[in-house]
Order: sequence, then C-alpha cells, then structure tokens
Amino acid sequence: MEDKKAAVLLLEDGTLFQGVAIGKVGTTTGEIAFNTGMTGYQEVFTDPSYYGQVLVMNTAHIGNYGTHENEVESDGMKISGLVVKKFSDGYSRPSGNMSLNDYMIKNNKVGISDIDTRALVRHIRSKGAMNAIISSDNLDVDSLKNSLKSVPSMEGLELSSKVATSEAYEVKPEKVDFKVSLIDFGVKRNIVQCLVERGCHVKVFPLNSTIEDMNSFNPDGYMLSNGPGDPSAMPNSIELVTKIVDQNKPVFGICLGHQILGLSQGLKTEKMFNGHRGINHPVKNIKTGKGEITSQNHGFVISMESAQQNDNIEITHVHLNDDTIAGIELKGKPVFSVQYHPEASAGPHDSRYLFDQFVTNMKNHK
Repeated sequence: MEDKKAAVLLLEDGTLFQGVAIGKVGTTTGEIAFNTGMTGYQEVFTDPSYYGQVLVMNTAHIGNYGTHENEVESDGMKISGLVVKKFSDGYSRPSGNMSLNDYMIKNNKVGISDIDTRALVRHIRSKGAMNAIISSDNLDVDSLKNSLKSVPSMEGLELSSKVATSEAYEVKPEKVDFKVSLIDFGVKRNIVQCLVERGCHVKVFPLNSTIEDMNSFNPDGYMLSNGPGDPSAMPNSIELVTKIVDQNKPVFGICLGHQILGLSQGLKTEKMFNGHRGINHPVKNIKTGKGEITSQNHGFVISMESAQQNDNIEITHVHLNDDTIAGIELKGKPVFSVQYHPEASAGPHDSRYLFDQFVTNMKNHK
C-alpha cells in the first residue's frame, strides 16, 4: 500500500490536529459537527441536512463495510468533509459496490484520518460549534487560518437552495390512497419512500414554489421536509408554510420543516451550543408517555420558552438528554412536526408511527 499523504485539521479557535489524507487530496471548510451513530455512515454522508458541515464520526472504525448503491439519501455525498480515527481502505461486504475512499474521490470529498477523535469531540463539546478547515494539499497553518476567516457562520446561513430540487417530480405507489404535496428543503429519499409505502402519491416541489403550485396537485396533506442551514434565514419559506397551515389541512414537518413550521406560528429558533447528530437519541412522547430511540441531525432548535408562551402550540415530544423540544402540534389543527428523523435511515424504527399518524390525519380529513 502506498504511503498516505499528510493532512491537517484546523479549528476556528486555533486548535490543530495532524493526520493522514483520505478521499480527494485538497482543502475543504465548514462547521465542525460530530455524529454518535455506530452504523449507517453512507446514509449520513448523503443526507442533505449535513450540507456545509465537516463531520466527525465518533465510531472508531469507518469504511469497513464499503458503500452500497441503495444506501443513499440523495444524489451524492453532502457533507463538506470527513474526520475519522481509523479509516478502512478495504471492505468486507459481498454486496458492497466500492470502498469508501473511492466513493469519496468520486464525490470530490476531502477528509482526514488517524486523529484522536475522542479528544476532538470532547473539545467541541466544551467549546461549542465552530468552523473548521481540512487540508491535504496545503499544510501551512497561517495560510489555513486566513482561509478559515472567510468561511461564513452557520447562524444566518440559508443552505436549502444548494440541495433542494430545481424541478417538481412525482413518486407514486401502485395503489394510490392519498396525495401529498412535499416542499423540498433538502429531503431525504427515505421520507418520500415512507409515504409511498403508505399509499401516498407524493409530488416533490422546489423551494421557491407558491401555495398555488402546491395546491395544483390537489393534495390531501402537506409534508415539510428536512434540510440544512438556519431556518430563520428563510423568510419566503416561512411565509409559504404560514399559508399552508392556514388551510387547515393535514401537515407533517420533519427537522428543518419542523423549525420552519414553528417560525410560521410565531415561535423562535435558536442555534444550539452543540447539535444532536446520531441514531441513539432518547425522546419522550409526552402524550403517550412512551420513550423512543431516535435518529437526529440538527444544529438549530425551537426555543422552549417561545413554545410554552404560545397558546396555540402543544409540545408533544422532548429530548431526554437536554429537555429541548422534539415535537409540537398546533391545537385544533391536524398539523404536527418533529425535530428528529422518523424515517430513521440509518437508525431505529421506533418513530415510524408518525407517518401512520399523518396518514390517519389525511383519512379523517377526507
């Protein structure tokens, strides 16, 4: 095996890690974030919600089962860069298509391995979210520090337009029971799939669609998808969702869609000190008292205070690690949303009942 090239990871606060290059040789920047999932790395890397993020994987070994053409949530890798401890060049799964290294090169993604990711994660946990730069073609720290200065903060950044579809498209089951208009803020393929499996003919609409566009499909309900970036930087989407909700039809929001729904109802969102990213996050359903192990990926959250002060909002789910809001309902309307990923790809399927709840709402509304 050839000698690996050296690479460096530099954080905004000046912390430096030295390791070896993985993927494409080059330089990349973004907000550093960590994911606690033990599996499902390919679904994570292709999730549009990770756009603009340099991702640290907490699990020590990454790449050991290669990649598979069916385990994607979009048309390619969406993370800005990858940071791992041990990186596997080979893979041992008979159904695998290619090594993760080849997949990264194909997707033009820069990464670094052989660094102490535990020390890095502990650092991020104590210092909070910040920007970072990985480079394997420029090891000059001073010049990297200069480059890092021009990277925009995630707060106030609109990123959905970078990953959302530019043209509407449809996905339908053999037997259609319901029609759903889905607004694409950066949708994961598995969200559409979970609806199709439940008899929904889904039409996915671009970000700049109007209420008239979405209603032209004559839908039984509306889906507000996940996506990247700061929801408060999306005034047009907030206005669109306000109009959708005012129609009193069933609405289901996930992740960014949940945050935009909250903003459309006068709630506030805030940047988290550290986001939630992983497939083992505990959530309590306040209405049933049941616990759920959930898949999560977000760096913003609806402010608890603003929700508690709003008489039209019922808080339905809370995150048990830090008591942040994980789900809301609008009182008197078939409208609800969650901060986590019920399609859970990768992840446990504890929360798939939420798609059934949405379908039931559409059935009752019909």
